[in-house]
Amino acid sequence: MQHLNESLKQPEVVFIHGAWVTPSCWDAFRRPFEDAGFQTLAPAWPGLDKPEAELRAAPDPQLGALSVGEITEHYAQIVAGLDTPPLLVGHSFGGLVVQLLLARGLGAAGAVLSPAPFAGLWPDPVSFGSALLVGAGWRGWSQTYDVARDVFDTRVANTLPPDTRREIYDRLVPSPGRIYGEAAVGLGTFLWPPARQAPLLLIAASEDRLVAPALVYSAWLWQKLAPARTDYDLAEGLCHLLIYEQKGKEVAARVIAWAGENGVIPPAASFRNTAGLS
Repeated sequence: MQHLNESLKQPEVVFIHGAWVTPSCWDAFRRPFEDAGFQTLAPAWPGLDKPEAELRAAPDPQLGALSVGEITEHYAQIVAGLDTPPLLVGHSFGGLVVQLLLARGLGAAGAVLSPAPFAGLWPDPVSFGSALLVGAGWRGWSQTYDVARDVFDTRVANTLPPDTRREIYDRLVPSPGRIYGEAAVGLGTFLWPPARQAPLLLIAASEDRLVAPALVYSAWLWQKLAPARTDYDLAEGLCHLLIYEQKGKEVAARVIAWAGENGVIPPAASFRNTAGLS
């Protein structure tokens, strides 16, 4: 029994956030996983493990030069240090990091929500146009920048109520400029889909004006080259910030069900099944 209790303390789901936010973005989305019996962990990117107000007032001087590779390595060490491979869940740039980790053999399975593109994907017109707008605020590969309010309202949070958009925008934090430059030229974002052995679920949001469904679908086509199961879902009526949406719990439920289909269940459920209990 002591061994079982110890295993229950291990995170079975690791959440990886995207740009402009901190791990608090997962507060509502991770709750269905915890209600289902999962232990969860949502670590911050390097340099973002501070209160949001402090990050806005005085961001880490090194944050602007933070690269996709450094973010990925940060999470690789966290995941590799766990007793058992977890389910990896990532949003936006966090979704790209999840795919890079899976390609390295880390994680039991991965679910990515509106993931940023990896090298080799051609952006659709909607995603390309948004990239130009986002990139307009870029001041170099070694500085941070903020997303413009009009871009946030029309491209990132376009389906959310005005009050919700305002609340989220007021909590945003600076983002590394380097990661957008790397994403634009494919530097540090290359992965080899056939190397992936763990299942992967890609979820697009139908009203996403930052990472359009066509771009996520293109990623799915490439990821299907892997020998492992690869699925694609479309969340109807949701924007890029689907983890903040009222219907976000439905997306979470889909991820939980998919994880169960692929053998990723809470240790408590596994114990009950082994013991023949319901």
